[in-house]
Amino acid sequence: MKELEFYFDFASTYSYLSVMRVSSLVKEKNVRIVFKPILLGPIFKTMGWDTSPFHIYPAKGKYMWKDLNRRADKWGIPLVIPSVFPANGLFAARIAVLSSGEVWNSDFIKQVFCAQFQENKDISSEDTLRSILQRLNVLGIDSILANSKSDANKEALRNETEKARVLGIFGAPSFIYKEELFWGDDRLEDALDWVETHD
Repeated sequence: MKELEFYFDFASTYSYLSVMRVSSLVKEKNVRIVFKPILLGPIFKTMGWDTSPFHIYPAKGKYMWKDLNRRADKWGIPLVIPSVFPANGLFAARIAVLSSGEVWNSDFIKQVFCAQFQENKDISSEDTLRSILQRLNVLGIDSILANSKSDANKEALRNETEKARVLGIFGAPSFIYKEELFWGDDRLEDALDWVETHD
């Protein structure tokens, strides 16, 4: 089965839309989604930004929220503008990296986005993340939370982020198939079509 790499940051608004849409889009396709959690902060720093461009450029930020609402309405996806933006997704990203081989990984990713963009919860809070893991009936939660903070796992997340930068990723969501890059929720369908029609 062909694999499409899906690079995302938990603070990314448009990543939320793609995460909510992707499972239904791949149902009839011979494509497997490989989720790749990254941190956009270090990538933004290489471009001279110290925060989200939606903060740096207020007009762009104002447009983004309007556009996000339109797209969420189009797809029937619930959306609540979070109290804190951009969120601190570091803890959640470490858990996502640690659990990349687990059957519950994609459900965890989706539930973290829902907690932020539907329930306005603090996704940097251990209580929030623990609650999500409990809801998914994950075993060994204490070990997962502890191991996510290990030096080896921290390095794994840094490596994923650096790999994304080297591949030319500058924002999220980004989709890559054999180094062919597609950026943005509005390119998700194009990325899936490309995978189907190219070896």
